[in-house]
Amino acid sequence: MSFKEPVLVFDIETIPDLEGGRRVLGLDSLGDAEVWQAMKTQRLAEKGNDFMPGHLQRVVAISVVLRQQDTLRCWSLGDEDAEEGELIQRFYDGIEKYRPVIVSWNGGGFDLPVLHYRALIHGCVAPRYWDTGYFDREAKWDNYLGRYQFRHTDLMDVLALYSGRQNAPLNEIAMLLGFPGKLGMDGSKVFDAYKAGDLAGIRAYCETDVLNTWLVYLRFELMRGRLTHEQHQQEEARVRQFLDASSATHWREFNDAWLV
Repeated sequence: MSFKEPVLVFDIETIPDLEGGRRVLGLDSLGDAEVWQAMKTQRLAEKGNDFMPGHLQRVVAISVVLRQQDTLRCWSLGDEDAEEGELIQRFYDGIEKYRPVIVSWNGGGFDLPVLHYRALIHGCVAPRYWDTGYFDREAKWDNYLGRYQFRHTDLMDVLALYSGRQNAPLNEIAMLLGFPGKLGMDGSKVFDAYKAGDLAGIRAYCETDVLNTWLVYLRFELMRGRLTHEQHQQEEARVRQFLDASSATHWREFNDAWLV
């Protein structure tokens, strides 16, 4: 069984944009540690937490699952030393090439706005992503920007019926469904891991998050009748085959943690 259209599940990992904070706060003479302290102090005063807004986040990893024809792949875009602008352009190039359905968990609330701001900063080009009928008339009714369409399916938003009051964390939903959930890291540890030089660990964590999202999406497609029970089992078996074929530590851990 093949999906009628390619499906691209995505997730990003970010760290505070210290250079951006330095510019915005006028702290040219200060080092990174002092800039970060000033950014945290201001954010705490404004919002009561130190989580930076989207325009002051820097993307350090983008991981995807691509389900196309009879293949399933999961990987992180670019090399570990790739610049942020290259990672973001690769993401949009994938949309340009495949015009997939894109799937996320809180992508509308976080991932996509961050990518918008950072793409603006780096001069990235994404005509198909932004098209609402200018280039392709069909995009007027079927585009990535419509909240209530499924060209971009934000699973967290859809399952909470767009209200925000019942938003659930991916980790807990994945675990309720018998999937592994978070393994070895969570978003609060990404900045420390980055400062320690563990970009490989960040990318592995991002990949496990995106595979959890894919498995939840399969259950969602079953629920809304776009997969039969047999097709759903075949898709989960395809994920198992992907895991079995990999010797990577994070995939072995993922496979072991996935309940039968």
